Amino acid sequence: MSKDRSASAAAIWIALGLVYVIWGSTYLAIAIAVQTLPPLFSAGLRFCIAGLVLLAWVAARRGVHVGRKELNGALIVGLLLLVGGNGFVVLAERTVPSGLTALIIASVPLWIVLLRRLAGDRIHPSTFAGVVVGFGGVAFLVVPRGSSGEVDGAGLVMLLVATTSWAFGTFFASRLRMPSDGLLSAALQQLAGGFVLVLAGAAIGELGSLDAARYSTSSLLAMAYLVVFGSLVAFTAYSWLLQHAPVSLVATYAYVNPVVAVLLGALVLAEPITPSIVVGAAIIVVAVAFIVTRDHARRRPRGTAARAAAAQAD
Repeated sequence: MSKDRSASAAAIWIALGLVYVIWGSTYLAIAIAVQTLPPLFSAGLRFCIAGLVLLAWVAARRGVHVGRKELNGALIVGLLLLVGGNGFVVLAERTVPSGLTALIIASVPLWIVLLRRLAGDRIHPSTFAGVVVGFGGVAFLVVPRGSSGEVDGAGLVMLLVATTSWAFGTFFASRLRMPSDGLLSAALQQLAGGFVLVLAGAAIGELGSLDAARYSTSSLLAMAYLVVFGSLVAFTAYSWLLQHAPVSLVATYAYVNPVVAVLLGALVLAEPITPSIVVGAAIIVVAVAFIVTRDHARRRPRGTAARAAAAQAD
């Protein structure tokens, strides 16, 4: 993708800062939202609202033009990213701290490397070494906490499912025919994922327990934050960056977001930052940073690792 060099450095860094902070903060917002809101139904409603707003904006500005194959591609990716990915995250964050959640999800680029190898791509041995180190960091965080009961084991399993689903969605996004308009693609993905999440919430009985009197103000504000900032502002900034900045720079969100999430979880929800959290976080972040920067140094065009941001339009 060619870049419009007319954008100022200040504008690029402002947009990058929005992606860093807002997407890093969505884990905290989700943790607050699910304290009183039905997780799947509220997540589905959030994506439906954001998808409709994006679709209306695209329709008003340039019209909606999408072929059947492009539509099918967007729907498949949306289901993988938002239903399999975000759906299991919101379920897991009922019992798993938001900072730990972000660190586990940060391993998405590691899974993408494995999927690329299974698809026949040639992967440099040093990249595989980075994957092994990164997964070692994930195991260092997950295994002791799950086996000791410090963190809900079912929640940790849900996060591993979410991570692999996000990786599959990101991987297929570069191989399926997708709408050329990035905002239209995002709108269709969010509408597909949101609709299925609402149905899933209804299927497990969330609609039967809807009671506005039980919803806290903080949860409702968190929901509004996720819709406006997580799904609209940050994603718009990300889409703009892909047109005006090197993808290797945009991809730095992959290892900045979890750091932001851990710090916010500690400051707002008093989630502990133990020495083992620091060590595990350092292992994962360094491994992911190595893989992302090496990947984009070898492949200047749009890389699959950067596409993981679309999965975190949280």
